[in-house]
Amino acid sequence: MIPTWAQIGYLVAAVCFIVALKALSSPRSARAGNLLGAAGAVLAVIITFVAYKPDHLTPILIALAAGTVVGVVGSRRVQMTHMPQLVALFNGVGGGAAALVALMELGEVSDDATVAAIATAFTILVGAVSFSGSIVTFAKLQELMTTRPVTFPGLPVLFIASIIGGIALAGWLVSDPRVWVGVLLCLVGLAVGVMLVLPVGGADVPIVISLLNAFTGLTVAAGGYVLGNTLLLVAGTLVGAAGTLLTKLMADAMGRSVFNILFGAVRGGSTLGGGTASERPVISGGAEDVAILLGYANKVIIVPGYGLAVAQAQHTLRDLVDELQSRGVKVDYAIHPVAGRMPGHMNVLLAEAQVPYDQLREMDDINADFKSTDVVLVVGANDVVNPAARNTPSAPIYGMPILNADEAQRVIFLKRSMRPGFAGIENELLYDPRTTLLFGDARESLTKLLAALKSV
Repeated sequence: MIPTWAQIGYLVAAVCFIVALKALSSPRSARAGNLLGAAGAVLAVIITFVAYKPDHLTPILIALAAGTVVGVVGSRRVQMTHMPQLVALFNGVGGGAAALVALMELGEVSDDATVAAIATAFTILVGAVSFSGSIVTFAKLQELMTTRPVTFPGLPVLFIASIIGGIALAGWLVSDPRVWVGVLLCLVGLAVGVMLVLPVGGADVPIVISLLNAFTGLTVAAGGYVLGNTLLLVAGTLVGAAGTLLTKLMADAMGRSVFNILFGAVRGGSTLGGGTASERPVISGGAEDVAILLGYANKVIIVPGYGLAVAQAQHTLRDLVDELQSRGVKVDYAIHPVAGRMPGHMNVLLAEAQVPYDQLREMDDINADFKSTDVVLVVGANDVVNPAARNTPSAPIYGMPILNADEAQRVIFLKRSMRPGFAGIENELLYDPRTTLLFGDARESLTKLLAALKSV
């Protein structure tokens, strides 16, 4: 029986998690929320060691130390552009850990504990799906494999058969909780996770990461029931609910259903276009030309994207904006919900450059302002300003809400090449007579642009 003081400590940790999750809803409080959530996790671990006095303390501490070192070093060294991959890995580890714990607890499940057996089977199956699916999302984002949808003849049949087989094995495990049945169930779950993510195109992988995060949360909650740990129930439920809501919000931001994102390629559609660069003529300019357009504008909107993160150009962009504002130019940043590779990617990137929060404006808030904007500066973004989302029913991004950059007086694109964006389709806005392209690495282009602006 867990002591009363430990239950109170777990309650405090649970409150930390809840408040931390609320704090993450705003860039102003997100850092404090992260620290509070981490403090709650540390408190929970300490309480568990003191209250339960676990056996085999030495290997547990060694594993804890090794995990801490890997986590700290990995998190500090990872580039901002690779943060989604890190999230996918951490999420997969959580699902895999939950599945392993459930397998180890099979020997403790009695024949008459039906609910506990159901929770154990659920944790093994869904935890394995989350683990293998997260590994595939990591491989896609890290470009260790193709980012295009991967399908093969018979995939739908094999996928459905695996799900049915997993459900059958889960039922068998509930009625007869044997370890070898649990291992088979885990293997089927691993196969389901791989087949779930393979048909998803690279542009949709962040949504799948969020969905798998929800799966991991649910497995942790179910594992909490198996272990009789209320804190795991609370934490897992929070993660599961947050991941589910985020998945729905991201799908809505792309104007598509979760079902279409997961199975569009299997049904014959595709979440990626051709991906080839066009040889059509465009209007390109030098840094001096663009500096004149920006320097004499009254209102400028910046649209940041993944290319800004790749070039690590956020600080140079901040310097450029400061120079424009010193000249009396009104400048805002337009943040699309799925800009970059994950929600909040651009917010975090710009916060790193100390961009004031009141300049970061969400899509719904700023879209009406484009009509009265002199110049839109698109830095490393493409799909989130692609009019094909409104005008081309055959486009894979059709129906996705976009930033109305095409309504501004002039548009400037900072691009490394004419290669399409992550969705793999051309952007007709690049060929508009009002559009000027400045080719080159974003940081180098912004550095030249800042120098040219100062001489205007």
